Amino acid sequence: MADPMRIRAQAAGDKATVRVLMSHEMESGQRKDASGKLVPAWNIQDVTASLNGKQVFSCEWGPAVSKNPFLQFTLKGAKAGDKISVTWKDSKGDTRTDEATVS
Repeated sequence: MADPMRIRAQAAGDKATVRVLMSHEMESGQRKDASGKLVPAWNIQDVTASLNGKQVFSCEWGPAVSKNPFLQFTLKGAKAGDKISVTWKDSKGDTRTDEATVS
């Protein structure tokens, strides 16, 4: 299982900026190991974010995203005390969900 995501959500007026640092190796499937064999692709494919249990953001990623990706987005209507949860699913079927409170 991957390390926890680092999530920061800061409210400013009627908007909140959400910053997420994900821990994931993100293999593209094009790199070779020491013996010359291709390292199998292993990358985050789907990312979703929810505000107080309601999905507000989703995206699909491919093998071109870097190791330990950083994601930032802005939400309207979020206020201090609200809960933001972020979930990713990778190409091996692993999934990770972490939560933060808007400050």
